[in-house]
Amino acid sequence: MAKLIYDPLAKVEIKEAAAYYENCREGLGKAFLETIERNVQKLAENPLHYRKIRGRFRRCIVNRFPYGIIYSIESDFIFIAAVMHLHREPNYWLQRLKK
Repeated sequence: MAKLIYDPLAKVEIKEAAAYYENCREGLGKAFLETIERNVQKLAENPLHYRKIRGRFRRCIVNRFPYGIIYSIESDFIFIAAVMHLHREPNYWLQRLKK
C-alpha cells in the first residue's frame, strides 16, 4: 500500500465534518470517520481505480456520505488534497495547490 500524505486542510475538513455529523446524531461522526478511513484504504490499495477529474487529480466518492476524496498519485506517495462535500463549491480545493 502506498504512503499517504494529507494536505493539512484536508485533515481539517475531515475533523469538521465528523464534528458536524456527531452533533447531528451521536455516533454518526464516528461512522463518518470510519467510512473515510475505509475509502482511503481502498484508494491506497488501488489508486488507479477512480477516475481523473482535473489534471492528475482523481476523486473517490465516499459511500453513505456526500463527500469525495480528492487525491493524486505521486511517485512514491498518494497526496490527499481535499475531502470535499459534493454539494458545495466543487473547485475550491484548487486554490490550495497554488500555495
